[in-house]
Amino acid sequence: MANNNNTPSTWTNLSWTVKLAMSVISWGIKLSRRSDGSVNRRLMSFFDFKSPPSSINGVKTSDIIVDTSRNLWFRLYVPITTTTTTTTATNDVSSSQLPVIVHFHGGGFACICADSVGSDNLCRRLAKQLNAVIVSVNYRNSPEHKYPSQVEDGFDVLQYIELNPNFEGFPTDADLKNCFVSGDSAGGNLAHHVALKGSNYGFRNLRIIGVIALQPFFGGEERTESEIKLAGAPFITVKGTDWLWQAFLPEGADRDHPAANVFGPKSEDISGLNFPATIVIVGGYDPLLDWQKRYYEGLKKAGKEVYLIEYPNAFHSFYGVPDVPESALCINEVKKFMQKVVG
Repeated sequence: MANNNNTPSTWTNLSWTVKLAMSVISWGIKLSRRSDGSVNRRLMSFFDFKSPPSSINGVKTSDIIVDTSRNLWFRLYVPITTTTTTTTATNDVSSSQLPVIVHFHGGGFACICADSVGSDNLCRRLAKQLNAVIVSVNYRNSPEHKYPSQVEDGFDVLQYIELNPNFEGFPTDADLKNCFVSGDSAGGNLAHHVALKGSNYGFRNLRIIGVIALQPFFGGEERTESEIKLAGAPFITVKGTDWLWQAFLPEGADRDHPAANVFGPKSEDISGLNFPATIVIVGGYDPLLDWQKRYYEGLKKAGKEVYLIEYPNAFHSFYGVPDVPESALCINEVKKFMQKVVG
């Protein structure tokens, strides 16, 4: 699974500038975590660089407010090849209409926002390369807001789109009947729970047909083989994930809470639910690997349509680094999954 120092060539082969940028973000997140379980937001702001709405690199973005009382909003990404009245795109997932992807950013539930540079860059790539409309949810962070606040925020954005399909900036060729929920890292966890909640809800204008889980953040009380063997892997540590779970989960809950261990001893049977088709992207140098594979196996055992794509030499968050060859391969696999589900 890993070599002695747990550092894959996908990391060592990166330019020093990319590694430095990623390391600075990682250090910033680590330094911002206080021992009392809170986050030093002022300190974090020095490391969390923001991207304003723009129209560059083939994608136009805008920010849409849902609820000012809890700072709930989302960033909308629309490929410039489409407009609010027509589309001229080719080789897309749908020949006539654009699928909609409601996305949840990573950051361990506690850090990063929808307008953070890393999240913005990833969503811009997804919009352009998948030729899809991206709705990136700015959900509330933990520990100030614990579970299920983030899931509620995500679901409320779905309801907002359901009830306001003609909001400003939303293209008329966006197909809400071909809607996906996606997420990277912690966002992959939220994508699962929002899709699960949506499977019990009677949407009229919107239909969730797929879940895209990019190295989703799941866990449990058990220490898995990958957590033990990959303790020194880049970008993520078991000590750090333990802190994040404590900040995210309800007071008094352990890591076997269903929000973390979705197919664990306290979880509910989902075999009878209309849970959508799912693609799970994993990397061989990710300490969360075993939990991600258990997620895949849990969905499979429940009788759900699920696909596992593994990149043996990939570290956690590789999908957001264009310089890593597996990043482009990953997006291509997501595109094929979407084509299969839509078609």
